[in-house]
Amino acid sequence: MAGINARGMPRASLVTLAALLAIAGVCWWYLLDMAAGMSAGGSMMLREWTPVYFVMMSVMWSVMMVAMMVPSAAPMVLLYRQVARTNKLAREALGTGLFCAGYFVLWTLFSLVATTLQWLLEEWALLSPMMRSQSVALSGIILIGAGLYQFSSLKQACLKNCRGPLFFITRHWRPGPRGAFEMGIIHGAYCVGCCGALMALLFVGGIMDLLVIAALAVIVLLEKTVPGGEWLAKGVGLTAIVLGIVVIASA
Repeated sequence: MAGINARGMPRASLVTLAALLAIAGVCWWYLLDMAAGMSAGGSMMLREWTPVYFVMMSVMWSVMMVAMMVPSAAPMVLLYRQVARTNKLAREALGTGLFCAGYFVLWTLFSLVATTLQWLLEEWALLSPMMRSQSVALSGIILIGAGLYQFSSLKQACLKNCRGPLFFITRHWRPGPRGAFEMGIIHGAYCVGCCGALMALLFVGGIMDLLVIAALAVIVLLEKTVPGGEWLAKGVGLTAIVLGIVVIASA
């Protein structure tokens, strides 16, 4: 049939998936290029926090969040487009774009909060020139706090919505372009609630440490997509708690 590929996936879904992968790829390229620039010249290290620098750091955080979250959000975006297409929703491509836009709005807001926190931690001399915690107490608190959050009812509720695209669609479907944008915002809020605490671990491992960024991205993806992801989340939480205790005890 026209519009269906050999594996049975609608062509529109393939285009959407390719676009999402391209967005993630561009974001990862940006992070790699920035990390290489930092290693070469150190131009990003402990600069004065001017308004321009704040905006630059906010962009960095936003791009990093998109790079980390797009792969795990792809099943939700693809299901939205499929449901919109099946129900003959007008301008399904526009709706899909608006859904993604709403999703990215929430992570942009999160990035503004993270940038503000980075600024404060640098002002208090708690971050090193490599943008990672140089305080044993701070590292331990972040690790234990993030670990405990993995066991919280809020984490589990948000993870349930992130792990179940169909569950989310049936509960939060809204018609039309405006509804698509609102759904993206709601899904973004669930994702921030699910993964925001894990992102705090960047302050421990290094905000621009690519290995830490990649590891967290993999954890987020596995939590949301593999069978038993809820138990994986708790395992990650337990590991973080133990590491936090060890860090503080070894001081």
